[in-house]
Amino acid sequence: MTSNKSTLIVPVLLITLGTGWLLTALGIGPGIDWAWTLGVALVGVLTFALGGVDKVTIVAGPFFILASCLSLLRQMDKLRIDTEVPILVIATGALLLIARMKSVPTPIWLERSRLER
Repeated sequence: MTSNKSTLIVPVLLITLGTGWLLTALGIGPGIDWAWTLGVALVGVLTFALGGVDKVTIVAGPFFILASCLSLLRQMDKLRIDTEVPILVIATGALLLIARMKSVPTPIWLERSRLER
């Protein structure tokens, strides 16, 4: 059996889709677009699963997971869009600062492109 991380995409996507479908069928969180909310969270999780932890994924992964959580809160009328967007902007700035830390590795693909110049 292959250990290629890209083989995670289809099973995890199916689990996410099925979970959203089940939540809708059970009437949990009526009015919530589970496909969107779980899809955005899935992008964040797959960012780490496929890319590991580096200066790019340390920004992208948490951003998408936070966006999913905030989207859920907005759809439940617990958060307004005019609050959601500034939170995402602030979080992006904080994540970019974290990515600058020397302990966070540079992605291999970026290192290779620098060496080729």
